[in-house]
Amino acid sequence: MVIATALYRGSHLVAGGVVVAQHQRDRLFPWLALSAAMASTALIWFMAARHRRLVPWVVGLDVLVIGCLLPFGAYAWGGARTQESVAWVMLLGGSASAMAAVAFGARLLAVAVALLVATHLAGYLMVEADAAVTGAHLNALVFSAVVSWVLTWYLCRQGEQVDSANRRALAAEAQRARFAERVAHHNALHDTVLATLTAIARGGVDANTSMMRERCAREAAYLRRLVEQADDREPASEVRAALEESVRAAEALGLRVTARYHEPPAVPGEIALAMARATTEALNNVRCHAGTGHAFLTAAGDSGRLIVTVVDRGRGFDTGSAGPEGAGGAAGPGDVGGAAGPRASGGSEGPSALGGSESPVGPDRQATGGIGLDRSVYARMRGVGGRAFVDSAPGEGVRVELRWPG
Repeated sequence: MVIATALYRGSHLVAGGVVVAQHQRDRLFPWLALSAAMASTALIWFMAARHRRLVPWVVGLDVLVIGCLLPFGAYAWGGARTQESVAWVMLLGGSASAMAAVAFGARLLAVAVALLVATHLAGYLMVEADAAVTGAHLNALVFSAVVSWVLTWYLCRQGEQVDSANRRALAAEAQRARFAERVAHHNALHDTVLATLTAIARGGVDANTSMMRERCAREAAYLRRLVEQADDREPASEVRAALEESVRAAEALGLRVTARYHEPPAVPGEIALAMARATTEALNNVRCHAGTGHAFLTAAGDSGRLIVTVVDRGRGFDTGSAGPEGAGGAAGPGDVGGAAGPRASGGSEGPSALGGSESPVGPDRQATGGIGLDRSVYARMRGVGGRAFVDSAPGEGVRVELRWPG
């Protein structure tokens, strides 16, 4: 409707310009009146573009000046003494009435239309216009407002119905997603927890063997994560889903992972994927080098920053003995040494407080020359604008912290 009323006023300005140029070009006031109407129109659409709607006070000013006062000015100073000479000024009142219907409420619109009708009736009486011309103009004045108001109401109503339909569609989609999630959980439970419990109940396996106890521990951790996710009032984020894939992959290889999610922020898909792959490598390091079958994963948000930590309570290592390449660090010069470590920069602690120095090196570097951490952790984090830290000491386990943005 904003565009429609702009076109309506534009047609009146074009008609006025033609009349002034052909029949009133020798008089100053018609040009001043046309310029004032153009300036008022420009102000209305400038404010409308800025606020994305017609601003009531600007439209009200146009109704008073252009719609009500300009006809009297044309009579007093413009030499308009006939209905033909004043008609173009009266046309502007019709577009002022239409804009008022879009910008005002019902009561204020009624006042504006009444004021326009009264002043235009007086203007046509002063030039002794025909009754038919006066009646036709007043009818157009009123119905310009009525038609604009009806169209505005209809479009707003249609917009509300579309919004309501979108909300229902989103709710249905969310319900389908929850159902699909329940089905996925059912399938996962059927293949893991239910299969284990059924085998134990039937006496087909010995529940006291170390292998069965480890399997029960992994599946208990999985159930715990399902319960925590069900208690979460917000939908699972993309990064949470990606990290869960990493956890499940590590558990499939025999590592027990205790995962905790503390409102991780939403991040782009490529960031979630890089975080998950770096986390997978950190969990692989625990499984291969830590000498323990249990790791702790935490994902949290800190002032919009995503922080993922992987901690184990294994044998640990001396970061200072990783060699000259490890001392330099693959994560950048600012990531090396205690001053750049998680504690110095306010990073969150894991399940255990680990001693020792902090450096972008790890057990992978001692065992494999650092290819795993360099390529799968530090390089991935650098590639997406993040950073990685490692904190370890002999006998104290290892703590890997991933941050985005770095």
